[in-house]
Amino acid sequence: MKRLLLLCLALSAMGGAHAQLTLDECRALAREHYPEIRQYDLIRRSADYSLSNARRAWLPRLSLSAQATWQTDVPGFPEQMTGLLAAQGLDIPGLNRDQYKVQIELYQTLWDGGKSAADKQLAEAEAAEGRRSTDVDLYALEGRVDDLYFGILLLDERLAQSRLTIGLLGDNLEKIRSLQRNGAAMQSDADAVEAELLAAGQQAAQIESTRASYRQMLAIFIGRELAGEKLERPSVSEPLATGSARPELALFDARIDKLTAQEKQIISASRPRLGLFAQGYYGYPGMDYFQNMITSDWSWNALVGVKLSWNFGAYYTRKNSLGQLRTARQGVEVQRDLFRFNNALEIARENGEIARLRRALADDDRIVQLRRSVREAAESKLRNGVIDTNDLLRKITEEETATAARNAREIELIKSIYELKHTINR
Repeated sequence: MKRLLLLCLALSAMGGAHAQLTLDECRALAREHYPEIRQYDLIRRSADYSLSNARRAWLPRLSLSAQATWQTDVPGFPEQMTGLLAAQGLDIPGLNRDQYKVQIELYQTLWDGGKSAADKQLAEAEAAEGRRSTDVDLYALEGRVDDLYFGILLLDERLAQSRLTIGLLGDNLEKIRSLQRNGAAMQSDADAVEAELLAAGQQAAQIESTRASYRQMLAIFIGRELAGEKLERPSVSEPLATGSARPELALFDARIDKLTAQEKQIISASRPRLGLFAQGYYGYPGMDYFQNMITSDWSWNALVGVKLSWNFGAYYTRKNSLGQLRTARQGVEVQRDLFRFNNALEIARENGEIARLRRALADDDRIVQLRRSVREAAESKLRNGVIDTNDLLRKITEEETATAARNAREIELIKSIYELKHTINR
């Protein structure tokens, strides 16, 4: 029977070991479950579309057009020449005022002033900015998960301490009732301990309710239930590096890169364009005006050449547009410097808090040991009738307070270390 009991306990312990959930696992699950994680794929697809459009700027452009016009005047022969030709029996009516054309044109860019390269760089910069912005949001998500995780650990310690206190009060209540049966204690002594026991039970129930709420919120973040799973206490390890690697710094760099790409886009808009073109059209009149003056027949015509275009209107706003972008760049640089300043202050504060907690925790162990000795001595004195029940309850409360403070401080120390790691992203 004893062997069977030991086997059951071992299997239970093994099952409990498999049911532990670490902080890193919670972070990873939260990132996978958070709806914004899908933003990475959307950013990638959008960047692919933009880059594809930028590359297609070098493909030949084919256009089709048709037009019908009526003119107030058309080219013609002088009256003297018309009269001379008429005397020879030649009737030349001249060009018609209604003209028609169906045209197809092929254009191949040779140089676009750097516009396509600027468009490509801007698309890449916008995609990088989107990814870095999502990184910042998911990084903040890790902070929220950390707060819930350590909040649950702290409540676990408080609940465990409350249960120990309940057990201690229960044992002392039995001792007092035994003394009462022997005439060494009064009913009021038992009533006082029982009232304290009930109050401790109410406190434990309140802690249990708060703990259940925290676990439910964490379950929503990670996308799975926490029933039967215990949160593993993280190890106390200092970050290996002190330099900050926050995603916000990468976001500032991405914004500067985007502004640089926009500057190149504005500069390229003021440069000339060079390309080859080929036109072919069917209509009236054709390129042979003399023939079209005699007949109104439609004809096929073709034209090839080199085309240079330069939009000088882009210079009107170029200076102001570049000035706006440079001002925006300076604004981003100021924001980056301010973030680094505040980040350094936060690192200094957290390092100071960690040092304080380490010193306090070293004293807490000794305080708990002394409070336990005082309580045990008080229990012995109560059995011998030296002190009353109120004195014992006070000693139990003092031990409980010291133990709870020590356990809470240990959790706070671990939390502060992980807050420092989160602050520097190490």
